[in-house]
Amino acid sequence: MMRIYEFTKILKTLLPVALLLFASACSPTDRTAESPALTELLDKTAIEELLVDYYSQLGTGGKGFADYYVEDSVLDVNGTIAKGREEIENLYKNAATGADSPSLMGGTFRMMLNNTRINVNGDSAKGDTIWVGIHSPEPKAKPELIEHGRENDEFIKRNGRWYFKHRMITSDSGLSGIFAETYIER
Repeated sequence: MMRIYEFTKILKTLLPVALLLFASACSPTDRTAESPALTELLDKTAIEELLVDYYSQLGTGGKGFADYYVEDSVLDVNGTIAKGREEIENLYKNAATGADSPSLMGGTFRMMLNNTRINVNGDSAKGDTIWVGIHSPEPKAKPELIEHGRENDEFIKRNGRWYFKHRMITSDSGLSGIFAETYIER
């Protein structure tokens, strides 16, 4: 009987220690501290998600574009420059109400991003992408390519989230009305 009591006493002491060791071995560790390559990959993925989320609003009359930018950011669309979140939000409002705005065309408008290249350097990054605007008036209609161009972006990471810091967007075709006046060939 004494041996069972001693065994139970030892088990009660060792079991919490064993469970703690097991839990710490199974719990995720901060692998990013161990692997700069993994950190860079996760950051690139987060920036790609930022781009996809941002572009999915175009043509929908969406609001909150400025939420993707830091306060002192700059947006240059074909030479039309907006500085800071308020000006950026106003630029998108003006673009959405233009006569040739995709949001007023009816049907479905989507942006495709291609050949995206992102270079991360700590809490900042630079990226380039090619974009194509596609419009379909109805599901049975053939899609129309209505615009395409490229962009060069600078990103900044704040409090674990990526934002646009500086964007330069250049249309290569399908230049919309409000940006035609300031268009700069680059």
